[in-house]
Amino acid sequence: MPIPRQRHTKGRRNRRRSHHALKKINLVVCAKCGQMSLPHQVCFNCGTYANREVIDVLAKLTKKERKQKEREMATAEATKKKEKPMSMEELSK
Repeated sequence: MPIPRQRHTKGRRNRRRSHHALKKINLVVCAKCGQMSLPHQVCFNCGTYANREVIDVLAKLTKKERKQKEREMATAEATKKKEKPMSMEELSK
């Protein structure tokens, strides 16, 4: 087994390790459900990609989980529909 000729300096060691840092994961908000997901990936919460349903998420759940998920999705859609822009009078209050 070869033996190194000289010991590497701290600066050389640290320069080599400068590329070992962890990077922050870039997450985006799903347009349909509002969950955070990886960009260019199917949303695991609602199963959509590019505003169309790719995976039927409810088919993989049990009956109890499916009912709960349907209720959550219905309330999320209802709150989106209720959100309307405020008028100038409401903003002034």
